[in-house]
Amino acid sequence: MSRLGELIDLVKPREIISIGDIVSRSILEKSLPLNIFIVDNKSMRELIEPINANVSKVLHLINPAGTISRDSWRIIDEAINSEGLVKVLVEGEEDLLTIVAALLAPVNSMVVYGQPNEGIVVINVTEEIKKEMREIINKMIYEPEN
Repeated sequence: MSRLGELIDLVKPREIISIGDIVSRSILEKSLPLNIFIVDNKSMRELIEPINANVSKVLHLINPAGTISRDSWRIIDEAINSEGLVKVLVEGEEDLLTIVAALLAPVNSMVVYGQPNEGIVVINVTEEIKKEMREIINKMIYEPEN
């Protein structure tokens, strides 16, 4: 986490968004800057203690495992356009929401997520990253929600 702090100091990102309970908890415990954290109260699909943080807003999102729900775009956009620390609590799974966060975040933002048994991954949001994320979205199978 100290390397993340150094990177934040160096890059000075516009927004910092974390995805996943363990990485979000670690960022908050180290008092690193954070604008949005997206969690599902699980780690490796096992229920864990919810993060207790002083947030400005809590947004709720239903996003089944292995999907990006239509509502994800609206909720994450609302989080990005909110003031203070925002918690997005996901019923389902938050893993693929990294793509949504990178696409919606302003350029020069940072999206951080945990890689189980490895550490953290940091995405510096650039136009090139947004292009890569759009390519991933375009390859996904669309199934209308009921």
